[in-house]
Amino acid sequence: SQSKQQILSSQLECVQSIRDGVLEEAKCTEFDRVALFPHQGSGAETRTQSSLKLLQVQTETLYDKGHSEDLYVDSILYEREVTEREVTGGEVAELVWKLCLAHSASYETADLFMTLVFELRHLSLEALRALWQRSSFKCRDNWQPLIDALPSCATEACVVLMKDLIASGEVEEDKVEYFFWSFAFISNPTSGMIASLVPLLKSPRASQSCFLGVTALVHRFCSAHSSCDRVPAVQSVMRTLGKFLGGNCTMQDSEQLSKMQLVLKAIGNAGLAAASLAPALSSCASLRSHPVEIRLAAVQAFRRIPCSVRVRDLLPEVA
Repeated sequence: SQSKQQILSSQLECVQSIRDGVLEEAKCTEFDRVALFPHQGSGAETRTQSSLKLLQVQTETLYDKGHSEDLYVDSILYEREVTEREVTGGEVAELVWKLCLAHSASYETADLFMTLVFELRHLSLEALRALWQRSSFKCRDNWQPLIDALPSCATEACVVLMKDLIASGEVEEDKVEYFFWSFAFISNPTSGMIASLVPLLKSPRASQSCFLGVTALVHRFCSAHSSCDRVPAVQSVMRTLGKFLGGNCTMQDSEQLSKMQLVLKAIGNAGLAAASLAPALSSCASLRSHPVEIRLAAVQAFRRIPCSVRVRDLLPEVA
C-alpha cells in the first residue's frame, strides 16, 4: 500500500583528514529526497555540502604560579563586596523608593533588591522600626519591597521586626506565612531570634507554619550548639510545647485532636531540644485509649531525639 512506501530518504557522506590525532579537515555531503507521490515518481531532492578546516593550533598557555597566594576557593552564592561604610535608614528608604519606580522585570530591579537585602543587615532594630514607619507603603500592583526583603535579611533585628509585624497584624496573611517558612532557612540563628518568637507560639491564633517555622529554627540552632537544651530561649519553646501536651496528650474534642497532632509534629521538628519531653511523649504513645493517629504522631516525634533517650523512654512502655 501507499502508506508503506518510503516518502523520505537521506544519505550523509563525510571524508575526514586526521594527522597526529588532530582533525585537520572534514568534508560532508548530505542528500535528502522527498517523494510526495511515490507511485507517480514526483518529489524533491536537496544536496548540502559542508566543509570544516583547521586553520591554526594555539600553543598551551602555561599557568603562572607566581600569584597563587592570591587565589582562594569560595562559594559564589550571593557573593557581594562587603562595605565598610555606615548604612543609614535614609539611604535604605531611598532604595525602597527606587525599587518602586524601577521596572519590575529589569536587571536594575534585581540589583536594587539585592542591595536592599544586604543593607538591611547593617541596620539596628531601632533603625529598622523607623524604616518601616517610612517605607511600609505599597508600590504598583500592591508590592511592598520591604516585606519581601525582610525574610532574606536573616539578622536578629530583622527577625524581631518580622515578629512585631506579625503580632500587630500589619502584614497580610500570605506574607505572615512567608515570614514563618523563611525561618527554616536562616543559616546562623541566634538565641535572641528564638526568644523573640516564643510569644507567637503562645498566641491562640498560632498557625501550623508558626509551630513548624519556629521549631525548625530551634533545630538549626541546636545543630550548631551542643548544649542548646540549657539555653533559656530554647527551654522556653519546649516548655510552651510541653504545656500543650499536658502529661499524656489528653484531648476533649476533634479540634484539640488536630492541635495535638500539630504540636507533636513541631516537637519532632525541634530535634535535640525535644529530649526533655521524651517522658511525656512516651506516655502519649503508650496510652491505648488515645486515637491511633496521636500515638503514632508521638512515636514519630522521637525521630530527632538521641537514640539513648528513645530506648530508655519509649521502647519499654510501647513494646
